[in-house]
Amino acid sequence: MASLGRVIVEAVVHHYGRDEVLRRLAHPFWFQSFGAVMGMDWHSSGVTTSVMGALKRGLQPVQSELGLYVCGGRGRHSRRTPMELAQVGERTGLDAVPLTRASRLVAKVDSAAVQDGFDLYLHSFVVSCEGRWCVVQQGMSASRREARRYHWLSENLKCFLDSPHAAIEGRNQGNIVNLADARAARSRQTGLALVQKGPDLAIAHLRRLRESRNTNLSLFTEALPEIQDQEPIAQAVVCPHLHMPAHHDVRLSDVMLKRLHGTLASAAERGPKDFPELLLTPGVGARTIASLALIAEVVYGMPARFSDPARFSFAHGGKDGHPFPVPLRVYDETIRVLKGAVERAKLGNSDRLAAIQRLDTQARALERLATGPDFESLVDQERDRSSAYGGRTVFGAGKFRWP
Repeated sequence: MASLGRVIVEAVVHHYGRDEVLRRLAHPFWFQSFGAVMGMDWHSSGVTTSVMGALKRGLQPVQSELGLYVCGGRGRHSRRTPMELAQVGERTGLDAVPLTRASRLVAKVDSAAVQDGFDLYLHSFVVSCEGRWCVVQQGMSASRREARRYHWLSENLKCFLDSPHAAIEGRNQGNIVNLADARAARSRQTGLALVQKGPDLAIAHLRRLRESRNTNLSLFTEALPEIQDQEPIAQAVVCPHLHMPAHHDVRLSDVMLKRLHGTLASAAERGPKDFPELLLTPGVGARTIASLALIAEVVYGMPARFSDPARFSFAHGGKDGHPFPVPLRVYDETIRVLKGAVERAKLGNSDRLAAIQRLDTQARALERLATGPDFESLVDQERDRSSAYGGRTVFGAGKFRWP
């Protein structure tokens, strides 16, 4: 995953620049698709930990060359973020103080200002050599056995307490106190004024609340009339929410089949034209082209194309065996081809990257017309031939755990 993640990021940087990598990591649908194409379980909470951990390991040898630095991580690694940002500042000349402040504020907002029942356990801060950044952090609810992911992007971020999130991944459920919402501006101002006026006022209002037993009591109407005279609050900014099902297996309802048929048709159409030397490799060439076609969409596709992230697990399967075991030979060949294309592009020869991009272009052109096997047949086909490609899951070679 570290190797594939690195070369995909390198391709994005080469074609679009560093800022685009930050934008994509801050997009929950692309992030989930990215994890799926890397062979991670397509919707588990482990996607976040695995993807960010793989990127940190994979990009470390080329971080100075790419100008992208991944700091923080899970658990105790998150507490190292300020120190790692200081090291980035030493290498790049960036002022690490505002970056560290941003890191701490983001963590505080999602742990204190947003009280939704999820305790933060992962904080990954990705910063470019220009000082622009994104944050991916995740919280866990032990009682619900669910995770929630929070995405932040410095681009166009004007305030940390005015609906600042780029996106949130998780079901909107339960009682949520969100003081970072734009609609909570009055609550924040009232709370600050209450603190500034000393403890006597707060105690008096809390006593009234206890005596009346009215949980809807307006605490501050008389004490802080200036708050009531403000202009009407602005509508909250609606950010994208990615809602994942409870099941682990990949089902037809999780995949837009016409897009998958278009991708497979593109691989069959463009493969012989653009990768003749690859197709001479016995056994894995054609299958590798199919994986590259899905990776091409992750690199070159538009945001609207990632509404069904489960589809990208058809590139390399999933480590839990869904929709099929990870074909290690195909995985290695995919990395080899994509890495070779990126290296050639760095030297000024973008022919192979252009060929991979044509897979994505062709897939969009064909998906309206392309037909193919039904979903169950596609899954059965990949499971049947997985062992020939070194298929493996976390349970071992050739071991599966179906629902």
